[in-house]
Amino acid sequence: MKNKTILLANRPTGMPAQENFRFEEHQVPELQEGQVLLKSLYVSVDPYMRGRMSDAESYVAPYAVGEPVTGGVVAEVVQSRNEGLPKGTVVLGNLPWQQYSIHSGKGLSTINPDITPLSYHLGILGMPGLTAYFGLLYIGEPKPGETVVVSGAAGAVGTVVGQIAKLKGCRVVGVAGSDEKVAYLKEELGFDEAINYKSTGNMNQAMAAACPDGVDVYFDNVGGEISDAVYLALNKFARIAICGQIAYYNHTSVPSGMRVEPILLKKSALMKGFIVSDYAKDFDRAAKDLAGWVQEGKLQYQETITEGFDNIPKAFLGLFTGQNTGKQLVKVAEREV
Repeated sequence: MKNKTILLANRPTGMPAQENFRFEEHQVPELQEGQVLLKSLYVSVDPYMRGRMSDAESYVAPYAVGEPVTGGVVAEVVQSRNEGLPKGTVVLGNLPWQQYSIHSGKGLSTINPDITPLSYHLGILGMPGLTAYFGLLYIGEPKPGETVVVSGAAGAVGTVVGQIAKLKGCRVVGVAGSDEKVAYLKEELGFDEAINYKSTGNMNQAMAAACPDGVDVYFDNVGGEISDAVYLALNKFARIAICGQIAYYNHTSVPSGMRVEPILLKKSALMKGFIVSDYAKDFDRAAKDLAGWVQEGKLQYQETITEGFDNIPKAFLGLFTGQNTGKQLVKVAEREV
């Protein structure tokens, strides 16, 4: 059986490009006792992967040059020599960008394909949904009547943050990069206000107008000038959850900007960075809440799904130019069972 793999060809300088990836094709070896052959169905591409393409120290080990890129994958067991994972089982795991993978089964989570779409387990019921849940509820601690601002609001995490904040009785303001995304946030997801940062001449004025009572909670997916405008609107005892800084991911030098410490001091504000794995002990509870809200129709969810294994790098690169609304995924294959 032929198998395609996508490897990191070299480390990017600045914005990553197609040339940073290399395709290889090889034979799938025979299964050993205890192993399963997994067929990739959906592959997740995420902004954090840009950091792993560099060799700088971070919260997760970098990808090795010449080795497969890895990430969240929903896959189907198509051959099995593992009694615990019979043929036809659908699983979720951190797997290489390959059409097929041989795996011991350790660390894989099984999925019931009859309850929710398989792709949801890489999005609203997976890492993005959990990230939104913990950053907003554990750090932001939103209270009814407060104003919550979300940057990167039309992305996989931001869309969930805003909707949970609405469930908690908050006024929600999103920042996104197109008029279409602004309309989606307000008309489909119920955001109270949204700002197109690309067409707004003065972010400070736009933020002040959108948040007449100031900002109590800021969920930051972006950083940069958007965050500077939010800082100027912070209320006393505001809380800031630092989830991502995509504005800086492709910088080749240390960025400069507003000195936020005096603002935090005067406002007695909290700023906390986090990684979703910090809250691993509460994953089950969060997943239960998210699944319940989805099934009750309280959380809407949009995906941008690219078709075809060969298009995985293209879908990943599109994250940095705002081509996706909601979670960006690549559909690699259909289930066999």
